[in-house]
Amino acid sequence: MRVLVTGATGSVGRLVVDHLLARGAPQVRALTVDPERAALPAQVEVVRGTVTQPSVLREALRGVDRLYLAPAPATAQRVVTAARRAGVRRVVDLSGEPDSWWGSVAAAVEAGGVPWTHLWPWDFMENALLWAPQIREHGTVREPWPQAASAPVAMDDIAAVAAAVLLGEGHEGRAHTLTGPQVLTRRELAAALGRALGREVPFVQVGRQEAIAVLAASTGENAGWYVDTVLAGFAAGGASTSSVVQEVLGRPATTFARWAHQHADDFRG
Repeated sequence: MRVLVTGATGSVGRLVVDHLLARGAPQVRALTVDPERAALPAQVEVVRGTVTQPSVLREALRGVDRLYLAPAPATAQRVVTAARRAGVRRVVDLSGEPDSWWGSVAAAVEAGGVPWTHLWPWDFMENALLWAPQIREHGTVREPWPQAASAPVAMDDIAAVAAAVLLGEGHEGRAHTLTGPQVLTRRELAAALGRALGREVPFVQVGRQEAIAVLAASTGENAGWYVDTVLAGFAAGGASTSSVVQEVLGRPATTFARWAHQHADDFRG
């Protein structure tokens, strides 16, 4: 069995490679735009390419049985079409619910004619790193909605589930909603980071414009979108947890407290 991991040097794709190897995947092929700088394990076959340019994927897809598809809404349909023509027998995609930012990826995969499994993560725990500049500089978190809540999931858990689904059976035609084990408010996330750092990290409620200005240090021109779409979505309510990580991996999902301790140095500078 040969598995192709697209976006193999990205934040999730790189971890998928590691988890495939840990599970004993016989042949792992990694797609990256710069193989010379990829720094992937020696047993991985590295090929040049990107899902944003499906026309160059023919060689990368040759002999591939299963495909991990990184989210690329503009080209997902063409990538899956190329995968079907190459004989790929399963696609596992990182996408989202139909009305979400990445919902079009799931729709494109379903229309592509290859058996599929969707991975639909909730908020990434790693998104808390967007707070790092303000915590390092001011020691606080400044956002509009302290009670906005999500059930953040660790990227490593997402990648571990992806590897298990790629190599296992019984997941075809299913959409796996991936969350962490707890629904946490923004104030609770800040408090957890404070405990990991050994000092209080107060949550300071501010207006939209100040929040955008503060978050621009980590999100750039996307700060307005992040506040108005992501944070406003959390504030609208409806967050819940899923047991998929536990069911697929046979172990509990990573807690935010554990993640915060593992990444505390990123907030210290």
